[in-house]
Amino acid sequence: MNKLDLIDALKNETSITKAEAAKVIQIFFDSMSDALSKNGRVEIRGLCSFFVKSYKPYTGRNPKTGEKVKIKPKKLPFFKCGKELKARVDY
Repeated sequence: MNKLDLIDALKNETSITKAEAAKVIQIFFDSMSDALSKNGRVEIRGLCSFFVKSYKPYTGRNPKTGEKVKIKPKKLPFFKCGKELKARVDY
């Protein structure tokens, strides 16, 4: 399922237009992105949670040359599956 499929599903389940459904979905995704960009956490009970994980700087290696390379600290978004979703997927 992609974003357009999600918009169509929302439109079919409710009595709103496709443009209104697209706006609702966009607001939802923008709100999630804003929360994560502020190091927040997004939790949808029973489905999943999203959070930002911070990594410290470390020394890595260039696989082609074997040369040591300093890796800067970084932050990455993570997804954690909820209990109910796990049960649904794993029958």
